[in-house]
Amino acid sequence: MIKGNFDIPLDFLQTSTPPMIGVDISSSAVKMLELSEAPKKNGFVVERYAIEPLPSDAVSDGNINNLEAVSEALQRAWKRMGTRIRNVSLALPAAAVISKKIMLPAGLREDDLEYQVESEANQYIPFALDEVNLDFQVLGPSPNNPEEIEVLLAASRKANVEDRVAAAQTAGLKAVVMDVEPYAAEAAFNQIRSQLPGGAEDQCIAVVDIGASVMNVNVLRNGQSVYTRDQQVGGNQLTQQIQAAFGLTAEEAEAAKRNGGLPENYESDVLAPFRENVAMEVARALQFFFTSTQYNEVSYVVLSGGCAALLGLDEAVATRTQVSALVANPFELMTLSSRIKPRQLQTDAPALMIACGLAMRRFDPS
Repeated sequence: MIKGNFDIPLDFLQTSTPPMIGVDISSSAVKMLELSEAPKKNGFVVERYAIEPLPSDAVSDGNINNLEAVSEALQRAWKRMGTRIRNVSLALPAAAVISKKIMLPAGLREDDLEYQVESEANQYIPFALDEVNLDFQVLGPSPNNPEEIEVLLAASRKANVEDRVAAAQTAGLKAVVMDVEPYAAEAAFNQIRSQLPGGAEDQCIAVVDIGASVMNVNVLRNGQSVYTRDQQVGGNQLTQQIQAAFGLTAEEAEAAKRNGGLPENYESDVLAPFRENVAMEVARALQFFFTSTQYNEVSYVVLSGGCAALLGLDEAVATRTQVSALVANPFELMTLSSRIKPRQLQTDAPALMIACGLAMRRFDPS
């Protein structure tokens, strides 16, 4: 970790272990989650969580446009949770982070390793190093050369980090970890992977996160990302279609989408076409994966994000792609505290993937 580039004591990739809450700031909501350790080995307890909606355009394209609105949502969510923990783990969207795997000689001392990483970073980062927060993690020996190590480099402009830190601080919270959203989602996915036959060893799994405006496809194999792609489809399109079909305001349409109460023809006239469009976009993404990589098969599609719990979406995706599809629930094997309503968590689980991965950072031993 290159300490000299940090004005704020955050880590992209290194781990921290104080008690902390995972906080996902998306374009539509703030999601907070607190986990504790269960008595059984490698087990977790879901202690508390909260999802607090954000005003439209408060966050767009991963950028915080309205710091006050985000801070107020963070404060409301924290109060609703009823926790005393103020340390939080946050994440940056992938688009705000430059990630690169590099090879360096094995056996370097820490100071030499930091110097080498900084030298390599100059080649890949299109900004002056004093404008970025930079971190790295040694992944292990190079798969092709035992005299080299594989290092993951991550960097982001300081403004991206500072906005999230400021939003947390204004809400009375302390940011102690800064992660990257896909890495957090991958950590949560490991809770799902263990539920699949044989742990899905040597199989390609497409984790499809359907957010408000962007669908992110991340294909994982044995816990490592082998392909990523973003496509412009998301829950905002469904909200707009509900507005147009039933003459509602954006706020009314969003509330009706979440809570129900729409006319009987909603499913046939609005939801079904949207569902088919999402399924078609997932199929397109898989075709891009097959044509641009060495792989020609995906064993499972795991649906996450706010839209994943839409009625029948998993069936539509499975039919269109001819691949088994399931709705993400990283909490399936976790213990639930008495404060948690199981049925509500089942509905909210796919939207809590990133928050779950961030909350798990508290227990990372590495």
